Amino acid sequence: MIRHILLIQFNELAAASNISLFFETLDSITERVEGIASIEWGVNNSKEGANKGFTHCVTMTFINEAARDHYLPHEAHDEIKKLLGSLLSDMIIIDYSI
Repeated sequence: MIRHILLIQFNELAAASNISLFFETLDSITERVEGIASIEWGVNNSKEGANKGFTHCVTMTFINEAARDHYLPHEAHDEIKKLLGSLLSDMIIIDYSI
């Protein structure tokens, strides 16, 4: 399995409604893309103060590397990137095998 982690820092112009639309679209992606085992996301609530401005985390789990590789050029992924593009200040993406 492959874990795909996104740490998201939204820009100051990102409207709450647009952020909500992004996460609603993300939640529905498993119905459109084969090989996604799960998607979780949440808002940072750490009291450590070490998030460096990153406020949201997305964790996607793919059944294998081929499923992740299928997702990356998929039209559903393109939609997600388009929705997120104008909202972002910064993002970190990390993948690892589990």
